[in-house]
Amino acid sequence: MKNQGIPDDEFRGKPVIGICNTWSELTPCNAHFRELAESVKRGIWEAGGFPVEFPVMSLGETLMKPTAMLFRNLASMDVEESIRANPVDGVVLLCGCDKTTPSLVMGACSVDLPTVVVSGGPMLTGKYNGRDIGTSDLWRFSEDARRGIMTEEELNLAEAGMCRSRGHCAVMGTASSMACMVESLGLSLPGNAAIPAADANRKVLAQLSGRRIVEMVRDDVKLSDILTREAFENAIRVNAAISGSTNFVIHLLAIAGRIGVPLSIDDFDRYSRDIPLVANIQPSGKYFMEDMYYAGGLPSVMHAIRAHLHLDCLTVNGRTVGENVDGRRSLNTTVIADMEQPFNEVAGVVILKGNLCESGAVLKPSAASQALMQHTGRAVVFEDIEDYKHKIDDPDLDVDETCVLVLKNVGPKGYPGMPEVGNMGLPAKLLEKGITDMIRISDGRMSGTGFGTVVLHVSPEAAEGGTLALVEDGDMIRLDVPNRRLDLLVEEAELEQRRSNWKNAANRFTRGYVKLFVDHVEQAHLGADFDFLKGKSGSEVSRDSH
Repeated sequence: MKNQGIPDDEFRGKPVIGICNTWSELTPCNAHFRELAESVKRGIWEAGGFPVEFPVMSLGETLMKPTAMLFRNLASMDVEESIRANPVDGVVLLCGCDKTTPSLVMGACSVDLPTVVVSGGPMLTGKYNGRDIGTSDLWRFSEDARRGIMTEEELNLAEAGMCRSRGHCAVMGTASSMACMVESLGLSLPGNAAIPAADANRKVLAQLSGRRIVEMVRDDVKLSDILTREAFENAIRVNAAISGSTNFVIHLLAIAGRIGVPLSIDDFDRYSRDIPLVANIQPSGKYFMEDMYYAGGLPSVMHAIRAHLHLDCLTVNGRTVGENVDGRRSLNTTVIADMEQPFNEVAGVVILKGNLCESGAVLKPSAASQALMQHTGRAVVFEDIEDYKHKIDDPDLDVDETCVLVLKNVGPKGYPGMPEVGNMGLPAKLLEKGITDMIRISDGRMSGTGFGTVVLHVSPEAAEGGTLALVEDGDMIRLDVPNRRLDLLVEEAELEQRRSNWKNAANRFTRGYVKLFVDHVEQAHLGADFDFLKGKSGSEVSRDSH
């Protein structure tokens, strides 16, 4: 390494700290990470460490086809093997866009070295026509464009006004939910989740993280020391308080599987039930991540629900959760409320069971319509995403607002990769009537910026022969959120007859990574990780190349 112009003494007696960087011009959310890495390096040098920056696969939500989720496990393998194979004593993970955070944490968990996460931060609040906007608003603008009440030029101006600074989505979408996840788990310094990407304090946090990782290496504080069962319970409760993305479920399950902490999909319902919505952030609220930062950030959210948290959990700064949130009251109760006067008594995620989702399905009640929480309706079925696109705007589609839209074969194996299409747009003829929500059911996911009465992650998926594969047009489906049920009201004998005629189409892939994915990906209720990646392999390499 001396050919990089490094003096001989710099190599002696210093912990080697890897900076795992997901910078890419194809990942707009992470495009400022070169600069952020320099701040991390500065902190590492100051603390007496030796920084080495290295790239790993970057997953950009906006551009990757067919979906970034297809490559989450691949990126995690890249991270795992890069950390294990190289002589690093600790690692700083630079992550921002949706899948970069879970994939980097998953890979690092499999090696279990001292680790600190530095998120890229949210964009500044968007502006359009004198009002604040974010990614969630673009879903509404898109529907307005389909209805002909917004022009393409106006849509483009809104898009430009939304994306006015570096950083990831400015709402509580998946990227912000993942930043909150790592902070609530104790993997980042306090305040990491909400500092805007454009704020100088983002660089300050990065530099302090660089200093802290050197101390963690010297104290031998590993991921497994922080990621206890109690830390995962804290993260679930915090996700409820912020009404975080439904994608939180699938990513936290995968992380737990890597570090070896028992966690089931039912835990998300169990530990969310008593937590109301205290962070008034879009899409479930009114404000934006920048506002949450000014109101005190995630430490203030955690202070608000501290009675429900395990306050003795260790975090990467060497202090406990309780010490980190002590005295961090909300600076603006309009944005971050308290438990006694929350913005919404309903928060978190609901886990549904029933004959239509034997292993579970996910619904976000704070983003749904109360009138649809108990509803029975006629199924309008789309066999795959192409079938949906072909039919949805057909004026002859036999559908009304009481129907239930069902989209099949968009799960882990069926698509493959489980895309964010679960909050499918409503039929054009119903939009023209002013209908804004319907029950929608699929084995896919939805963007954390999305909203609606949407049942997601149906497991087993259609491509695995789950009951979802057997739904036909005209079948009656009953959603009963209070009782956590989702049922197809068809006699079992009829379902058995349909099952005997079902054919699996998921094995159509014959080569490359996609074949590996389809052959080994687990179902959504297990985290959609690869079956051979459960547990951790550690940092030891049994054979030396020299």
